[in-house]
Amino acid sequence: MSSVKQLALFLVLLIIYLIVVLGNLTIIFLVCLVSKLHTPMYFFLCNLAIIDITSTSTCVPKLLMILLTQDHRISFRCCITQMFFYILAASGEIFLLTAMAYDRYVAVCKPLLYYTLMRKNVYFVMAASTWILSTLNSLTHTIHASTLQFCISHGINNFYCDLNTVIELSSTDVTSHKMYLFLEATTIALVQFLLTIVSYIFIISAILKIRSSAGRMKAFSSCTSHLITVILFYGPFMFLYLKPQSEDSKNQDMLLSMLYLLVVPMLNPLVYSLRNKEIVGVNLKHTLLNTTSTYKHPIE
Repeated sequence: MSSVKQLALFLVLLIIYLIVVLGNLTIIFLVCLVSKLHTPMYFFLCNLAIIDITSTSTCVPKLLMILLTQDHRISFRCCITQMFFYILAASGEIFLLTAMAYDRYVAVCKPLLYYTLMRKNVYFVMAASTWILSTLNSLTHTIHASTLQFCISHGINNFYCDLNTVIELSSTDVTSHKMYLFLEATTIALVQFLLTIVSYIFIISAILKIRSSAGRMKAFSSCTSHLITVILFYGPFMFLYLKPQSEDSKNQDMLLSMLYLLVVPMLNPLVYSLRNKEIVGVNLKHTLLNTTSTYKHPIE
């Protein structure tokens, strides 16, 4: 690749990265400071923004440095650290999207019980469980990967230290570990995905029972942002980790990784900002001055 093309790619990736960070920081800032956004859905959205910043910041700065300096080296310690935070963010998003699906299920199917079932200590525990389970999952993989034997130097056929790519470079037999990795990723991803699907089956069933078309549209619109986020996440994720690995798929894996690490975190704040009137119409100054809390229907 010529220096001009590398510089152009560097600038494009830098702009996208800044959009990702600033967009998600804006979501965090608004949710923390605007009182009418202090609801379970936006609390989960704030956690999603933290995860998106974590996943992108784990890999993209190193890629930018490679493009800028042409230094492709990364130490084993940095590689393991990068792997830990990447798995942490990926696992966290899987669990968090399921928690958000449950939140939408309660809001649509049990609206009168919403603020009882989704009281503050409940959604705090749900979010804390997401981070704890993700940390344990990430620690399990990174500790095992760090104990594998490697030669002095290896070339990684990716722009970040992906777990699948790293264990393939080990000089020890990793057949059992690769099998465990596939089964564990399949189990976690599919179980959480099925729970999300089940939630939406109940949600759609409840929406269809609403007599007025305006009521059905209002209920469905309260779920569209989350539904779009689920599709954006699980689309590239399923193709990236649940398909059979082959030499011909390496370039495709890199494109999917780029989509997952840059495009999806960039679109998430836009999806929630454009689809939710609470964020679009927020008057920050007025809301900060007026902290009086009022009851609000969960699907509004």
